[in-house]
Amino acid sequence: MADAGTLTRADIAETINRQVGLSRADAAAVIDSILNHMIDAVVDGENVKISGFGTFVLRDKGQRVGRNPKTGIEVPITPRRVLTFRASQGVRHKVK
Repeated sequence: MADAGTLTRADIAETINRQVGLSRADAAAVIDSILNHMIDAVVDGENVKISGFGTFVLRDKGQRVGRNPKTGIEVPITPRRVLTFRASQGVRHKVK
């Protein structure tokens, strides 16, 4: 698979600058505000759903026993919280 590059905040700010006409600084501030709002919501235990894009869900995983693949020794894996993303059907269809 060819390296497609990475979409950055600066790239999004540039696109907003060109398409909407906001200055790059204002576009960057809007992006930061949106991302901070999303982060705060996830930290507070809320799901973040962006229609047509996908849903971010914070899950609590319980303790379990794992195994070191090299040595075969069993190791306890501590409970933790993980952030998962489930793409919308439209996004999944376009990615195929």
